[in-house]
Amino acid sequence: MISGASRGIGAAVAHELRARGHRLSLGVRDPAAVRAVFGPDADDLLIHAYEAADPASPDAWVAATLARFGRIDGLVANAGIAPFVGLESGDLAELDRLWEIDVKAPFLLIRAAFPALKTAGEGRVVTVASLSGKRVMGLNTGYQMAKHAVVALTHSVRRHGWEHGIRATALCPGFVATDLTAHVTDLPAEAMTDPADLGRLVATVIELPNTAGVAELLVNCRYEHML
Repeated sequence: MISGASRGIGAAVAHELRARGHRLSLGVRDPAAVRAVFGPDADDLLIHAYEAADPASPDAWVAATLARFGRIDGLVANAGIAPFVGLESGDLAELDRLWEIDVKAPFLLIRAAFPALKTAGEGRVVTVASLSGKRVMGLNTGYQMAKHAVVALTHSVRRHGWEHGIRATALCPGFVATDLTAHVTDLPAEAMTDPADLGRLVATVIELPNTAGVAELLVNCRYEHML
């Protein structure tokens, strides 16, 4: 299961996993548009409506996935937003929306899929966090708070799922060349991490055995001291 698979990191992960033979259930806001992205031979995919802001959406998507495939072996919680909410400026309504989409939504999605992941015995959960969840450099306080929370969520998933074979990884990239960073002017897109490279990394983490769990995966396009 991959949320937010219509573009960017989510689409890159989906393309890589599909190329490796994995059966995919994609949760997206506009299934018809995503079917066009994956071409006329998309009948092997389950492309299901998923709205991160709707608390009922995870249960419906999980149920559809189990009905189609009978099991869930992995979940990539990728859907997210990045409005600017600074400490001294920014709309508090945007902070609520950021928390709803970037923190509460993956929590509810993982909770919905958790019983099936436990049954699988080698369940994998990858949350798309950020280097902003590991350190604070810019001034987007709301986003930084949310991504720190996502990293904490991932470690909680590892704790709850470890004895059931669930391994969880927080993917923490810096700047990635997607629509989310189109506003960045001090670093050209070609100098940012390619989403396809993150797709390969996520696929590798998912395919590792239970004895090689990766808790956090920090990926950067430039040099930084990471504490």
